[in-house]
Amino acid sequence: MRPVEITIFWLTRAVAAALFAAATGIGAAHARDADGCVDHPAIERYPDSVLEWCKNDNYLPYSVPVGPVAGYRTIGEYEEIEGRVTRNFYSLKTGRTHPEVWKNYKDALVAAGFDIIAEGMFPERNVKGDIGGGSWQGVYYAKNPWGENGPVDKLVAGTSSSGGTGAVFGKKDRADDTIYVLVSLEQHSSEEVATLITVVETKPAETGLVVANAEAMGKDIEELGRTVLDGLFFDHDKATLTAESKPALDEIAKFLASTEKGFYVVGHTDSVGTFAYNQKLSADRAMAVRAALLQDYGVASDRLEAHGVGPLVPVFSNGTDGGKAKNRRVELVEK
Repeated sequence: MRPVEITIFWLTRAVAAALFAAATGIGAAHARDADGCVDHPAIERYPDSVLEWCKNDNYLPYSVPVGPVAGYRTIGEYEEIEGRVTRNFYSLKTGRTHPEVWKNYKDALVAAGFDIIAEGMFPERNVKGDIGGGSWQGVYYAKNPWGENGPVDKLVAGTSSSGGTGAVFGKKDRADDTIYVLVSLEQHSSEEVATLITVVETKPAETGLVVANAEAMGKDIEELGRTVLDGLFFDHDKATLTAESKPALDEIAKFLASTEKGFYVVGHTDSVGTFAYNQKLSADRAMAVRAALLQDYGVASDRLEAHGVGPLVPVFSNGTDGGKAKNRRVELVEK
């Protein structure tokens, strides 16, 4: 039987499901899916594939490779994005080959209005650094680790592919976000095609949901020598702490009361604006935090020293709103 198109975006989900069940017997494959795992609404699985593993992250930075390998374990060009990340790993053991599966996914993405931003397919086993090649896939997976053991790990086994490899990545703007569908696959054995589908729905990180915790700060200082002071808020482009910062200041003071150590209070900014402006703003905000701890909580002045480093020490790329928000922060650094 000729493989049907894998994604039927123009039909309702209910009609699509009925067609797939009737035409392909896909219901039986679904019955063998891993507990709690379902297809992402943006893309249907290839018929008769079994969903063996899944992982969902509400927010995660993600690096989308759109160029070939350019050096040792390095891909030359990425799109750095962030948002909700859904990863589904499928196993297909019906005698179909990975070129067939790859072509179906590509055609489905194009039919659904996705722009293809990266594609490549190699029929034979390879170590190519071109998009979709064996070496390229290894670098891509290492850049975006899934962090949990499971059937998906067969993709990164030392000799994971007995046959060819491929990848096709699509991107589509929606009303409120941009969605990426990233398909990478391999002919894992003569009987099996292994496919990882990653869907990233971009959105900025929700900030202001975490407040500094005295116990957690102590652990950070012990392990890292520094801790981010979450929950501090300033007026826009100013060094004035807002009233919403009091719960965080209470916890910071509680932590300082538990130790006799001295600390640097270090301000950080994003990269918007001139370096001189950001350096001064970061220093002013660090001094405002220090002043609040001295004046309102009685912390000894010789224990805290304020400095600002502007945009010099980012923790995320400044290319996204979420990354900028994470980079605007104040830290305590152990002297």
